[in-house]
Amino acid sequence: MPALTQEAPHSPARIMLIVFSLAMGGFGIGTGEFAIMGLMPGVAQDLGVTEPQVGHLISAYALGVVIGAPLLAIGGARVSRRHLLILLMGFYAIGNIASALAPGYGSLLAFRFIAGLPHGAYFGVAALVAASLVPVNRRAKVVSLVMMGLTTALLIGNPLATVLGQSLDWRYAFGFVGAIATLTGLLIILFLPLDRSEVRQSPFSELRAFNRPEIWYPLAIGSIGFAGMFCVFSYMAPTLLEVTGVSRFWIPIALAVFGLGGFVGNILGGWLFDRLRFSSIGWMLVWSISMLLLFPYATENLWTMLLICFLVALMVGLGPALQTHLMDVADGAQTLAAASHHAAFNVANALGPWLGGMAISAGLGWQSTGYVGAAMAVAGLGIFLLAWRQQAAVRNEPETAFSHEG
Repeated sequence: MPALTQEAPHSPARIMLIVFSLAMGGFGIGTGEFAIMGLMPGVAQDLGVTEPQVGHLISAYALGVVIGAPLLAIGGARVSRRHLLILLMGFYAIGNIASALAPGYGSLLAFRFIAGLPHGAYFGVAALVAASLVPVNRRAKVVSLVMMGLTTALLIGNPLATVLGQSLDWRYAFGFVGAIATLTGLLIILFLPLDRSEVRQSPFSELRAFNRPEIWYPLAIGSIGFAGMFCVFSYMAPTLLEVTGVSRFWIPIALAVFGLGGFVGNILGGWLFDRLRFSSIGWMLVWSISMLLLFPYATENLWTMLLICFLVALMVGLGPALQTHLMDVADGAQTLAAASHHAAFNVANALGPWLGGMAISAGLGWQSTGYVGAAMAVAGLGIFLLAWRQQAAVRNEPETAFSHEG
């Protein structure tokens, strides 16, 4: 995958068209990743499996992201950014269309894994392309605009896919995602020019620079600490039906409320990191533990359930905070780190549904996902404290875990 370089100046209008095209891909990927969560009861009924088994489809996709991010980042090192983005979107379209046509549970499990492979590499390359379009002092803002496609998927794409799946069939939701991916590829062809002066970094030099604790700690925090949110989110639809006792009409509404929380959390996470730096991640994990522990007590009433959905979704703020921290510490390995950041969050997306499904299958009830999620956030906080100690040792600074100097 190419190194970060400054492209020739583009007009503001062209930059916005490129950023919109890249964000459209993020919207499609976010919708494809989370659509199954709102359609879980319908998929389980159609395929003759249990909801926890449908949770394995989420884990299969997430494992595809984890494996695909580093492999495609390294394998695409000799390909131009423009061509690589087009190939990745084509790959994503095929994976989701295949999911829509899957004849049974086993084939759907395989196709969800395949669909996840280009996810992390796409976001890594898209972030680098966006950053190369503008001066250094505007890079964070334009990258956040690209990533806004993912949070918009939580807010709009996922509820829309749920309504589409409930009104017609769950397969149409994946067909919809395949169409968005195809549209994204066409937009990139139209608006992103080929940069023939692009400087490409050796994948082996990135691998050498990648192997440092400063990079592995934030990846571990994302992999473990963020799993709690996915544990709750993955089983939100059956929890609404079985515990809250509402009709399926409320599922897309609850998903939209969750998406609004993720949208707000994405903004707050960047704002907090600008002010508190690395320590902001510790505070967000403390918040996560508190909200996940409250979740089981809020599920029996619709209005408290909607409120806790919003509050738990604020955990999404960990994303921009960890991404920005990785950019600060991943000198010489920014490309691989950018892709691996999304791989780490999809380890969480695999781990959360798997552990939550184990608790549900053991008879602990749908509400147990809150307690399992809180335990994962506690583990993430423990990794954060280890990372803080490592930072303090390197800088020879006091180890007060929540001071301003993070």
